[in-house]
Amino acid sequence: MSKKFRVFATCDIGESINLLRQRGYEVEVYPKPEAPPKSLIIEKVKSRIDGLITTLRDPIDAEVFEAGKGTLKVVAQIAVGFDNINRADANRCKIPFTHTADVLTEATAEFAFFMMGALARKMWTAEHLTRENKWGYWHPYLPFLGDEVTGKTIAVIGTGRIGLALIKKCTGFDMNILCYDPAYQNHEYVKAVQEMKDIRHAHGFSRDKTWIKYVPLEEALAEADFVSVHVPLLREGETTTPTYHLFNEKTLRTMKPTAYLVNTSRGPVVDEAALAKALRENWIAGVALDVYEKEPLPGDSPLRDPAIEDRCRLLPHFASAARITRLSTDPNRGMAGRTVQGLIDVLEGNYGGDITKMPYVVNKEAWGK
Repeated sequence: MSKKFRVFATCDIGESINLLRQRGYEVEVYPKPEAPPKSLIIEKVKSRIDGLITTLRDPIDAEVFEAGKGTLKVVAQIAVGFDNINRADANRCKIPFTHTADVLTEATAEFAFFMMGALARKMWTAEHLTRENKWGYWHPYLPFLGDEVTGKTIAVIGTGRIGLALIKKCTGFDMNILCYDPAYQNHEYVKAVQEMKDIRHAHGFSRDKTWIKYVPLEEALAEADFVSVHVPLLREGETTTPTYHLFNEKTLRTMKPTAYLVNTSRGPVVDEAALAKALRENWIAGVALDVYEKEPLPGDSPLRDPAIEDRCRLLPHFASAARITRLSTDPNRGMAGRTVQGLIDVLEGNYGGDITKMPYVVNKEAWGK
């Protein structure tokens, strides 16, 4: 390359950083595990870097884009979501930003499935019973029983890539599947899954006939034993189908008192005050969360109430935290690899330098005709 590109990364993303250096890039990595202060990001951008590698923790808005106007060429985010990046500001300054969609699909879907099982089978409660030496006898149903996942009904809220991947896994557990998506319904996929279910039953893999169908939200919530959330965060004014606080007092009361909720999408999709109330008053049986309205989860969050801890699993936003998914240098397998490839595409002018053809760029509309 004739030009030596300068890049600042707000966190270490593993071996992929060295791949950039091997290409002649000058890469500086923020060394601490916490997010850098915004003032530092602005300082680095003002120093005329060409590329910025970011995470969901970093607020990337007008201040950052204006600081890099004329010099900053790309923001490469190691995440699918980009709630932290102001799209309008990026477009106004004509700075493309990339994300890592698809490579974390299976990891997130399996995590949601595992959380569903851990919650329903009361694994946290059972382990505490054992660790605290309170397991004094064996009994068929005392001190508690969990719930099976096999054969139950799940509502998959949001049928994008991750929702569809979860459906695939639920099919193997002979679950009936209620689908809801406020924006797009993939009827071809649902038809194919139903054909698979019918074949499983015909060949004796499944004892009972099972089904999958799209239904309205109210029906999905009212009939499901498990509800798994996979929608993007969309606020009022951004869309005709907002998802901010989609789960609130009204929708939580619609669920069965024996039902479980799992959220691996975005924290603000769930009203946490309403959720804590739902658990305290037993509107639902339990919840597993990997995302929150504010992250990290504040010390005074109502979700930390000891009165609901046996039914409320709290995880640190790590549904995609699997070795290959997070750190593989292969852009077809790892978030880190895809982050770096998105950065390289823009800086090195791949795809004939046409931003609209670069697969990992989000805000292509700023370069559209």
